[in-house]
Order: sequence, then C-alpha cells, then structure tokens
Amino acid sequence: MTRLTRADLAALPSYVPGRSPADLARELGLPEAIKLASNEVPYGPLPGVVEAVAQAAAGVHRYPDMGVVALREKLAQRYGVAADRIATGCGSVALCEHLIRAACLPGDEVVYSWRSFEAYPIIAATTAATSVRVPNTAGHAHDLPAMAAAVTERTRVVLVCNPNNPTGTAIRRAELDEFLAAVPESVLVVLDEAYREFVTDPDVPDGIAAYGERPNVVVLRTLSKAWGLAGLRVGYLVAQPEVAAAVRKVITPFSTSGVAQAAALAALDAPAEVRRRCDLVIAERDRVTEAVRKLVPEVPESQANFVWLPLGDRSAAFGAACEARGVIVRPFPGDGVRVTIGTPAENDAFLAAAEEALQPQA
Repeated sequence: MTRLTRADLAALPSYVPGRSPADLARELGLPEAIKLASNEVPYGPLPGVVEAVAQAAAGVHRYPDMGVVALREKLAQRYGVAADRIATGCGSVALCEHLIRAACLPGDEVVYSWRSFEAYPIIAATTAATSVRVPNTAGHAHDLPAMAAAVTERTRVVLVCNPNNPTGTAIRRAELDEFLAAVPESVLVVLDEAYREFVTDPDVPDGIAAYGERPNVVVLRTLSKAWGLAGLRVGYLVAQPEVAAAVRKVITPFSTSGVAQAAALAALDAPAEVRRRCDLVIAERDRVTEAVRKLVPEVPESQANFVWLPLGDRSAAFGAACEARGVIVRPFPGDGVRVTIGTPAENDAFLAAAEEALQPQA
C-alpha cells in the first residue's frame, strides 16, 4: 500500500490529553469523578470573562482582528514592552510550534531537557527538526551545563521549561545566567514560562523582566493556566521585534478567535483575583507535597500548580489505581506521575487514593 504520510511520524507518540471525568464516572458508576491531569485551575472563569464571551459570541459570523491589536497592546502595557515584540496564538504550545517553524530548517537541532513538556518532541518532528534530548538531573530538573554542552553548530533552538512540566522543578537566576552566557547568540533560547504565576521562590527569575532585552531570548506565556482560559487557548510570546514578526508570519491566520481575544482582555482586568486564586493553589500545593512525601519521599519541590511523583515503573499502575478510585492523574509510564492541584476536597480525594495505592516507604 502506498504511504501517503511521513513514515517517521509512525514512531512519534501522540499527545495525551487528560481523560474525561464524565466518562470515568459512567464507567465506575459514580456520580462524578475528579480530574487532576491537565493542570487546570479549578475555580471557574474570572470575573467579567463569561459576559465578554457572550458579547463576543454575537459576532462569530465575522472574522476576528487578525493582528490581535487590542490584546497585544494590553499585554505590552502590562509587561512594559513594545507591542511589536508580542505575538499571540492558540496557546503557548502553538506559539512554540510556530517559533520552531520560523527558526528551523530540516535537520536543524532543537535541544531540550527530558523529561519535559511532552509536546516538544512532537513539535520538533513535525517541523522536520532533530530533537536533542538531555536527561534531567537526579533531582528531576534541567541539567543546564549538559544542555549547553549539547549545543552544536546545527542547533537553532534550546527549550527551557521553567518551571518544568511535568516535574515542577525550577531554575534559579544564577544557573540560568551562566547557561545563557554559554549559549551562542546565534541560538534562540526559549523560556517556556506557562506556570510563572505559581512561582514563589524569589530566586527563580521572571524571564521577561530578567532576560527580555537579550536578542536571542524568547519568553512563552499562557492564559490557559492561572488566568483560567484553558478552554479558549490564548498564549503569547515576548521576543525581539524581528523574531516576533517572523512568528506572526507563520501563525495560522485568525487562530486567536474573537471570543478568545475578548475573554483574554477581560481576564487581564482581574489580576488581583488571579493572585488570590494562585495563592490558594500554592497553599494546597504545599499541603499536598508534604502529605505525599510520606508515601514517596523523593517528590521534588514544585513551583507550578502540580506535583511530581517519581514512581518509575510503578507509574502506570498507580495511575490506574487512582482512576479506579475516581481520581484521574497523569502517568508518564516508566518515569512518574503528575498530579494537578485542585480544590481542597479534590486533593483530599487524591491523597486518600494515593494512600491506598502506595505503601509508605521505609
């Protein structure tokens, strides 16, 4: 049979979304199931967002502003940068894909830590770039010296996920300074900061404030997590004007919908409520981390809205055991399990399931 698609994609793993809690509840005969697999914030849309969406929905027969001018200007004002340094897209993951498409030709290399965000190898492969995976440290963090050493004359992009998804570990200012000094200026360094709003360690830098003026640094952010717009997919990047312009050239036209733009503008008017919600998540993150370390002592400190259980070969079985108790988590077979921080009641249900599934380690 004649192959009609690229043969190399057959070996590429598919992105795994969080399982539907409604499906699991029906399967188990429960009134509801709990989903702690997708790093969503559990507190509903921010004030004003639903109203903005409803108003924008009346105009869905028209194309949205392709330049996303109002949103880019609002983000520019928020971060103190020029609007021509901002590009928006269908989530930060889409912008990462557009950026690599704009920077890489077939055979060029993309360096990233592993395990890190599961979309990175998919993005690299679908843009015909070559992935260079650098193993995490024993503490489940980026090994920045090894990543710098992995850069070659073929490297075009280095992806740095800070905090790292799925391990929650974060890179501090001194080590990131040293890393950026070691990477050639001809290589784009992408700081993926999808979880920046949950960072409490003062030594973990804000990429826009600390490195935004560097010519080869790009910062990715999203409104899907802390800002509560996961269902509408709005991300943005901050880069030098020529880099941002190149990304805007390859973005799918009109991919930031009119409804998404309206929702993002409304959400950005509620920073105090975002801070309040993030503080709730952080308090629960600390509580869950302390509790789960009694079962898995090697759980690293998280600076995101999830915790990482480095269960290795037990990961898939643990995920199945949690699902059998009505709690959906995100296992990465052979490596570990990522558990999103939910409401206190949801977290209690997870901890009860985890205690049943795991025997305390001596």
